[in-house]
Parts: sequence; structure tokens; C-alpha cells
Amino acid sequence: MKKLVLALITVIITNPLFANTPCESTTELENSFIGTWGIDIVGGGVGWLKVHEQQGVLDGELLWIGGSVLPVSDMYLVDENTLVVTRTSEQELKGTDRKHIKTWTLRITKMNDDIAGTMTGPSWGESGEQLNYFTGKRMPAPGAAPDLTTLKFGKPIKLFNGKDMAGWRSIDPNMANGFKVVNGTMQNDPVQPENGEHINYGNLRTEQEFGDFNLKLEVNVPKGNNSGVYLRGLYEIQVVDSYGLELDSHNMGAVYSRVTPSENAEKPGGEWQTMDITLVDRHITVILNGKKIVDNAPAEGPTGGAISSDVFAPGPIYLQGDHGNVAYRNIVLTPIL
Repeated sequence: MKKLVLALITVIITNPLFANTPCESTTELENSFIGTWGIDIVGGGVGWLKVHEQQGVLDGELLWIGGSVLPVSDMYLVDENTLVVTRTSEQELKGTDRKHIKTWTLRITKMNDDIAGTMTGPSWGESGEQLNYFTGKRMPAPGAAPDLTTLKFGKPIKLFNGKDMAGWRSIDPNMANGFKVVNGTMQNDPVQPENGEHINYGNLRTEQEFGDFNLKLEVNVPKGNNSGVYLRGLYEIQVVDSYGLELDSHNMGAVYSRVTPSENAEKPGGEWQTMDITLVDRHITVILNGKKIVDNAPAEGPTGGAISSDVFAPGPIYLQGDHGNVAYRNIVLTPIL
């Protein structure tokens, strides 16, 4: 795969149609990067980049594998088919008035609606450098919201039978699985040893994949815990104990870091809660405990932890299992025809 990415970068760079004009000012270049891009990272992981102009300045937002969609630090055109993007994070140095700033740099080349590039920066550990190769494609806008009153539904599918884990499997079989059936519920308990090496727990997905659907479930997230329900393996609906917190795009029922709930509808941690979720094309509706908190909202791109960058392909329901304790029951998906 790495050789394929390098070959694509070479083709783009050496193509005479995309050659530099040495004296050309970047202010005179037509910025054909403006828009959104889905990114596939070699070795695993999904990214997303939005490029736009803000008050005459080239700006953007970036998602890189996990976490939130965050603003970039800087962005500039090298030539009409080469874009450089930097992203930084700050760490305060205790006992001083200084901040340590880490910088990651993406260098992206483009040919038509395809991109390829590299991301370099400090490793997540204490030392060393990481180098990621990636490819990507232009992603069209989500478009107008669908008319939900015209939907036709198929036969409901019971995704969890309350007895065993039939129909579910680990996304990464090399990671520990914390999910098990307890008293008719699907519970995740990622226990860590008191002494010894940290255990990395994985996520759980359905064997089946789905297009548009309505998903109903009940969930119990204990105080201070965190999980998530992924639609088509793309969009995380946040499951977290956020009772009493101010509205935020990371609260219970949010489309993680993308769509903030319209009101607080969550119950205190440890109580069973209901979620009624509808995904049509790239628009999401969330009803939490009987209150509509996300109303047919567009999802511009995948959320952190997505397993695919293809927003048009069917995908699984997957449950986040690497964060904390959570229990699910009565998981029923109804396809939209």
C-alpha cells in the first residue's frame, strides 16, 4: 500500500500539467483544494479535511484517526496542486510561563479529485518521529435534508438476542474484548489489572452492514463512563455520563464533535436511557429519552474512530469498547427502503 501511495505522489508531482511556475504568486493561484476530503491512512485509520477561506485567509478543519474535528494551525498553497497543512497541540510546562508546542505537518498533492500525501511529526511517545502516508478523495456536500415523512420501512431486525453475542464480532481480533452477556444485557467491562501491563480493549461490530435505517436501543452508562454507537461504522453518537453539564458536541446523544444537541435530555449516570436514531443518506436524527436533540442534521464527514472514509457505502453498527463500562439492551434496527 505504501508503494502505491508513493507512486501516486510521484505521478502527481511529475505530471507536467501540475508543474510549478517558479515566479507564480500563491495569491494568484486558483485554490481547487477548497471543499472537503475523505482520507484513508495507510496502516489503518480515517481522516477528514475541510478547506475554506475565512475572512480572506485560507483555513480548515482536520480529523486525524481519533478524537475531535479540530481547526488547523496553518494552511498554505505551494502551487495549484500542492497544499501544506499544520496542526499543533500545546502543553504547559509546569513551573514556567512557557508552553511546549508540538507540530504535525501534512503535505498534500492533488490530481483531479484524488489526493495523496504524508503526515510527519513527533511520535505520540516521549521521543521519535512518526510518518504516515495517506490517500483521499473529494467528498461532496451532504446536500438538502431528506423529507422524513416520506420514508418507508422494512422489517425490524433484532441485533441483540439477549442470550449470546451472535451477530457480533470484534473489529480487531488482536485486541481484548470486554463485552459479554449479563442478565439479558450486553455489557462492556474493560477491566485493567492492578499490577501489570495495560490491556487494550477493542470495539464490537455487527456482522451485517446497513444503508439507511432507524436504530432503537436502551443504554446504561455508569457515572463517569463513556462509550459510543457508530452508524455505518462512520458516525459516532456519543454515549457518556454528561448529566448536568453545559451543552456540548461531546455530550450524550451528540454526533461526536460535529453536531451539538439542542437541549440536555440525558439522565443521571447509572440509569437506563432510550435512544432513537435515524440515518438517511448523510443526515442524522437523534431522539434521547423522548426528546429530539438532533433534528435531521447533516454530517459533513466521519467522526473520530470511523472505520471507513466512504460515506456512501453500507456499514456496520459498532459499539465503542475501549473507554469504560456500559450496558446495552433491546437493540433493534429497522431498514429504510
